[in-house]
Amino acid sequence: MAVAAASSMFPQAGKPAEQLAADPRVARALAWMDDNLAWVDEQHIRIAEIPAPTFQETQRGAYIRKLFDQAGLKTRVDDVGNVIGEHHGADAKSVILVSAHMDTVFPAGTELRVRREAQQWYAPGITDNSCGVAAVVAVARALHEAKVRTSMSIVFAANVGEEGEGNLRGMRRLVEAYGARLKGVIAIDGSATDHITTRALGSRRIEAVITGPGGHSWSDFGLPNPIHALSRGVARFVRVRVPEEPRTTFNVGRIEGGTSVNSIPARASIKVDMRSVSDAEMDKLEKALREAIQAGIEEEMAAARSRGAKLESKFSVIGIRPSGEIAPDSALLAAIRDVDRFLVNRSRLEVSSTDANVPLSLGIPAISIGGGGRGGGGHSLGEWYAPAGRELGLKRILLTLLAASGVER
Repeated sequence: MAVAAASSMFPQAGKPAEQLAADPRVARALAWMDDNLAWVDEQHIRIAEIPAPTFQETQRGAYIRKLFDQAGLKTRVDDVGNVIGEHHGADAKSVILVSAHMDTVFPAGTELRVRREAQQWYAPGITDNSCGVAAVVAVARALHEAKVRTSMSIVFAANVGEEGEGNLRGMRRLVEAYGARLKGVIAIDGSATDHITTRALGSRRIEAVITGPGGHSWSDFGLPNPIHALSRGVARFVRVRVPEEPRTTFNVGRIEGGTSVNSIPARASIKVDMRSVSDAEMDKLEKALREAIQAGIEEEMAAARSRGAKLESKFSVIGIRPSGEIAPDSALLAAIRDVDRFLVNRSRLEVSSTDANVPLSLGIPAISIGGGGRGGGGHSLGEWYAPAGRELGLKRILLTLLAASGVER
């Protein structure tokens, strides 16, 4: 597991949060956030109501680019669809990236209109991650309005492909593009301000496909059935015991197959998500999955009446999220901890799977934090968000970013 390098990555940073907040320009930026919460709320809702399924983020990205333009950033869209806004600092060779993924888990056609009830908003993706994107936009706008100049350059990005089979492709491209210039990453994901993700939870996504001859449910009864074989294999796999330490999980998240109720299918497939802080445990799980599916095929073949027909299997790795961990003495970690003390915000360190996985796996200091407010029901149609307290999250991001990048006179 890679451990992100420490304080030498931030040679120009280092002002405590209290000193930063006392700087007149930074104070103006913080005041802008207090005075413009209604505007941030409005942009949050507009962003949430623009569809952005993974691999289909273009429409939402176009709107976010307009917001970046209004924040005085030099904007562009890269070859994978990331929306990028650059705030040039005194040192163009050193970059801090603050980014939020703009894609959602919800398919095209999902109703996204935000419904307000009392002090809460309801809509798919309203917290994960419209909240994060709105926070990135707000921080960029606050720096622009307050005319804050930084030592390092800051890259603001709304990235693509964080969810599902997107396989963190947006963050991978950003890290590749900025290369050795990239000195730190702050990923904004969700709303919570009570944690700092410093350890990247690794994951592996596997697709298993079983194929056979197919046929008619009556006249060809007795042919081996890929769905039957897959079901037998899944039943075996889900009985696999996984350790509590290191914590390891699995989920059969999707199953497909067949064309009609009266046809023996020619194909069936499953997609499985495996997660662990241990690559060795994921290796064991993948091996167990392959063995269980093969056993299911053999059991189905043995039960079939037609001995000439065969079933075949194919396994594909459709996603890998690398693991990693920030160094305990990292200046970026010290900065967020100092900011939390200044803001009287209690937070804990945690492990999670976010865009920060990519830089952490490469030894680049990175954290993932929330955009403020409260939310729940993630990845469900009942997802909700409460904007009360949003300003804490926004100020937390701003001060951490400036502590890392440095402020020029």
